[in-house]
Amino acid sequence: MFSSTNKGFAITFENGWTASVQWGPGNYCDNQNDRVDPFSLPKDPVISKDAEIAAWDSKGVWHRFESDDVKGYCKPAEVLEFLNMIANKEKQND
Repeated sequence: MFSSTNKGFAITFENGWTASVQWGPGNYCDNQNDRVDPFSLPKDPVISKDAEIAAWDSKGVWHRFESDDVKGYCKPAEVLEFLNMIANKEKQND
């Protein structure tokens, strides 16, 4: 697991899939248009009602949503459902 400059996190599951959850400036979320450099965020937590989600496998192949590699404005329940779905994908052969 790793954090993303105080605006999200990514986690790699045992199946080799990595899921990303981001909610800072520039991400598809409530904070998208905040005028803050996302690489110099304050140490205070960045708070959002929703988040952007994405995932990729160990070969760098991205999970596809309907028309994009990321899905924005996801509420907490949808984020949890997505994390569970990615965690339970079958492991890809390397």
